[in-house]
Amino acid sequence: MKLIHCADLHLDSRMETGLTKEKAKERRLELLRTFTQMVEQGAAEGVDAVLLCGDLFDARTISARARNCVLDAVRQHPGMRFYYLQGNHDQNSFLRDLDEVPENLKTFDPDWTSYEEEDGVTITGAEITDETADALTERLILDAERVNIVMLHGQVTEYGAKRQTEGFSLRKLKNRNIDYLALGHIHSYRKERLDERGVWCYSGCLEGRGFDECGEKGYVLLEVKDGRLSSEFVPFACRRFHEMHVDVSNLLTQEEIRRALRRELQEIPPTDAVKLVLTGETSPEAEKDAAAIEKWLENDYYLLKVKDETRLAIHPEDYQYDVSLKGEFVRLVLASRLSATDKEQVLRLGIRALAGED
Repeated sequence: MKLIHCADLHLDSRMETGLTKEKAKERRLELLRTFTQMVEQGAAEGVDAVLLCGDLFDARTISARARNCVLDAVRQHPGMRFYYLQGNHDQNSFLRDLDEVPENLKTFDPDWTSYEEEDGVTITGAEITDETADALTERLILDAERVNIVMLHGQVTEYGAKRQTEGFSLRKLKNRNIDYLALGHIHSYRKERLDERGVWCYSGCLEGRGFDECGEKGYVLLEVKDGRLSSEFVPFACRRFHEMHVDVSNLLTQEEIRRALRRELQEIPPTDAVKLVLTGETSPEAEKDAAAIEKWLENDYYLLKVKDETRLAIHPEDYQYDVSLKGEFVRLVLASRLSATDKEQVLRLGIRALAGED
């Protein structure tokens, strides 16, 4: 038996932070397309079931396009079962107004619900609420003779959930005959041992939506054979987001900086999105212009942002006896009551002005 574990698709996400209106619309369509392609690839590879572990949609209002896309994928693959567990973003079930829910679409309640599959597999899940979070894990009873897959959406409390209602304790799920704990809510892939028998796994999101979701994104492919379960992460996003920190210390000219950036970017495909963070200590005479660099590279990638986090390499002793106008200017700024950040900005602009630059 083969299964797909995916979560946090956030279909209909606005994605307008950092994207133009046109690109945000394009990315919304790409999210729908990636979901559809995942289902089609699964069908081609003989996948029997898809585990949707929460946050299938992004908000209460669901567009007809997103709703119909999901329903069409379910209806076009009657031989696959879709197990849909609502997450904290799924505030309005897209099934509520349906005259008839597709037979191959299975849902869950705030208490444990179990479905028996072929090959001795049982799929069990529950939707965490404020009322059920505390006692939910205590009521989990699983048959030790079956392969048990448990679905939950939330953050494990051992790794930073602020309130018990936001998550659940891994400690309370140990030694309960779980073979695979399929999780949603964290947007990066992560798999670790739960106990001697099973593992817990966040599949991560299917597509990154911004620079807070960098790296490979995709789903997890599970296979149960002869009573044993194996899993592997499958990268599947049509684009990746990258955040790259580049040290530009000791680089003076714009061409030197460009060459350094080119070296860092040479492995990044043009279809991806890139955020370049400039770091290090730079001379006040350095020809470093983040806006110009961004303009220079913007057509080479789907999206490119440049952030300047360099520090100014100004040492007061270097200007102690400098009788030039620049020396006097530097001493005045350094002796002022401006904040360190404002001093850097004034020194950069002032020294460039003294050099005759705009």
